[in-house]
Amino acid sequence: MAISETTRAELAELAGRYPQARSALLPMLHLVQSEEGYVSPEGIAACAETLGLSTAEVAAVASFYTMYKRRPAGQHHIGVCTNTMCALLGGDAVWDAVSERAGCGHDEVSSDGMFDLERIECQAACTHAPVMTVDWEFIDRVSPQEAVGVLDRLAAGEEVRSTRGPVARGFRAAWRTISGIDDDGLTGDGPNADDLMLAGLRAAAERGVGPADGSAQEQGEA
Repeated sequence: MAISETTRAELAELAGRYPQARSALLPMLHLVQSEEGYVSPEGIAACAETLGLSTAEVAAVASFYTMYKRRPAGQHHIGVCTNTMCALLGGDAVWDAVSERAGCGHDEVSSDGMFDLERIECQAACTHAPVMTVDWEFIDRVSPQEAVGVLDRLAAGEEVRSTRGPVARGFRAAWRTISGIDDDGLTGDGPNADDLMLAGLRAAAERGVGPADGSAQEQGEA
């Protein structure tokens, strides 16, 4: 599928944000992925043309990072953390349930094209383990049954809102936001840091310990 003129203009806009245009390559790849559902040969060529690079240089970057899909992805990206904390608290069971429900495994797409699964090593959300993401929006402290319920709701076209963010909008919409071209008005959508996330800071404050020099009082005075 050809890259649209609108997207080509947006690629140029992204390139213009950086002192060295080639620094925009990562967000540009996010953007072409949002249009086509993966980083296609046409998307690679469009990025290369915009930046004055060879297609081999762009393909080398696109093939290095697992966030870039080299084949059409599902309508929704489902990530399940199975690193230490999440695994100890049930992440492997969540993954097994999700994989069985979708009928596919890691880096695979369900037969109906609805789900793209990824077994993730860490999502930097250990305080809310076990964690699943839908289109990179968090579903915290999820059980296997709840995870399957989320997939059922997505398959039925029902709204799924993340624990600490906006409604899941689909793979392509998520990647457009990640590209930085716009955020669809999502800034601030969802709650801020919750009690679990602030527990460590509160415990440190109670003990008079600051993050930089060991003194909460001195940190405040600074």
